[in-house]
Amino acid sequence: MKLRFIYQPIEDLADAVAFHRDALGLDEAWREGPSTVAFWLPDRSAQLMLSTTKQPPGPMYLVDDLDAWMEHHGDVEVSIEKYEIPGGAVAGFTAPGGNAFYVYDQARA
Repeated sequence: MKLRFIYQPIEDLADAVAFHRDALGLDEAWREGPSTVAFWLPDRSAQLMLSTTKQPPGPMYLVDDLDAWMEHHGDVEVSIEKYEIPGGAVAGFTAPGGNAFYVYDQARA
């Protein structure tokens, strides 16, 4: 597992982009349609993903194969069923304390 994103839901994409770019000085990494923008963290080890989608905030970890990871970690509570993303799939899970985290793959990228 490699931390690649910190997912942060937001209400207004334009305001969030302006804040992270202008006030925090983060560099934009990519955009996906009108709902999602990612910024590099200062050390470029991961990205902050801002999105208007309504899911809980949390870290996103890249794995080689999401299905294999889920099979091997069957005792981890699934909070968001697996769904397709460009080049792969992602699912959401609940950690102790109720915090969300996501695991995804890019098997088809």
